[in-house]
Amino acid sequence: MVGEEGAFVLGWDEVLTEEELSMTLKVLCMSEEEFKEYKEQDGWEDDSEEENCTLSNEALARLKTPCKQLLYDSVLLTLESYGSDLKAEQDLLNNKETYEKLSRREQQALHVRYGQKRILHRLLELVH
Repeated sequence: MVGEEGAFVLGWDEVLTEEELSMTLKVLCMSEEEFKEYKEQDGWEDDSEEENCTLSNEALARLKTPCKQLLYDSVLLTLESYGSDLKAEQDLLNNKETYEKLSRREQQALHVRYGQKRILHRLLELVH
């Protein structure tokens, strides 16, 4: 369900791997009985409800509570996997002297991490 990379891709305004995330949330939030029924009905192949679902930020904010909690907890775990928090990255970006001591590669990595963390924090706000 998740794809080869084993991760979901989030943009600033929407989920870019919306089909995978939508299906994963649907399955993980099912009861055991609902899952068995869904599987028996071959729900994996043709689910028109999922095809029309765009996971914009507004749609994420309207998810059912169990799905929102699952996303919230997942985002927290992802943020914990980083070696620093969003504020530390922002402080480093704002400290011109320290920033300029970083190699070009380190500066680029800092911008990527900062961007990733901003998106994750935005998702936390949407599903909390």
